Amino acid sequence: MAAPMVNFYFQLIAFAFLHQCAGTSPEEFFKSGHTNNWAVLVDTSRFWFNYRHVANVLSIYRSCKRLGIPDSRIILMVADDMACNPRNPRPATVFNNANNQINVYGDDVEVDYRGYEVTVENFIRVLTGRLPPSTPRSKRLLSDEHSNVLVYMTGHGGDGFLKFQDAEEISNVELADAFEQMWQKRRYHEVFFMIDTCQAESMFQKFYSPNILAVASSKVGEDSLSHHVDPSIGVYVIDRYTYYALEFLETVTPGSKKTMGQFLEVCPKYQCISTVAKRTDLFRRDVNKVLLTDFFGSVRNVELLPDSIHLQNATLHTHSEDSSYVKSDKPLNYAQQFPMPV
Repeated sequence: MAAPMVNFYFQLIAFAFLHQCAGTSPEEFFKSGHTNNWAVLVDTSRFWFNYRHVANVLSIYRSCKRLGIPDSRIILMVADDMACNPRNPRPATVFNNANNQINVYGDDVEVDYRGYEVTVENFIRVLTGRLPPSTPRSKRLLSDEHSNVLVYMTGHGGDGFLKFQDAEEISNVELADAFEQMWQKRRYHEVFFMIDTCQAESMFQKFYSPNILAVASSKVGEDSLSHHVDPSIGVYVIDRYTYYALEFLETVTPGSKKTMGQFLEVCPKYQCISTVAKRTDLFRRDVNKVLLTDFFGSVRNVELLPDSIHLQNATLHTHSEDSSYVKSDKPLNYAQQFPMPV
């Protein structure tokens, strides 16, 4: 008699949970269509005077982690190590605000591609999965056809190109073809492309693959400007668009109902000075109904079933035949790792 009552209460809880999380139907609960999230975050600039670009990418990195995307699903490419630069008066730190409120470098930053590893070739190889067999998992984008991928880029650019390391550049055609390879190889479900650079709109004008939503900090012919300088280090510490995007992201929680449509309106011209550009024609869903956490978070959809599933203990038969197996009535506990026993 107890078992049916337990199942009844479980169904009530599941029903309430589905309605609280998603509305009125299980179909709406699974409307995003993705099962996992990835982020590829790229700073393409070297040298101390480009401090702000490192702060830009680390700020987005911090927001992704705070909203639930683990380091194992973030590819972080940082072209220069500002934290250890001899000009940095506060070693091992990178701040995105002159008040030094948040050290975005932190103690748990995992940089996957650093310094001269940040190249056009490596970036395209990461996106398309064409990496040498010896490449460790931490440097691979192991996405699939159910992955929502956030791609953020910052650096110096122009009409139709983005510079890497002041030594080479990636064109908007090469970037568009890389996304098409991803689509053909089923490496994404949806992509949100976000770029903060001069004439940033030009970088997504050649896109032709489906399910890509894009936003840029400036239109073609416009410069993307810095926000403010830190007098103590003598350089700008963050760009305008990323600053206001981060300000918006700081109000978002993992269970937030804020949408991509709201995010695309961040930083109007009176704040950015430049004109924020966006492209939604390749994206199949209504951006005003797409949750921000579909790209910046890592919320797992869980399907609750009213049926009971009985699992057999596969070890019982093995244990009965093994005379060395001794069953213990004592509860098992995890061994303490810290502090170490004396």
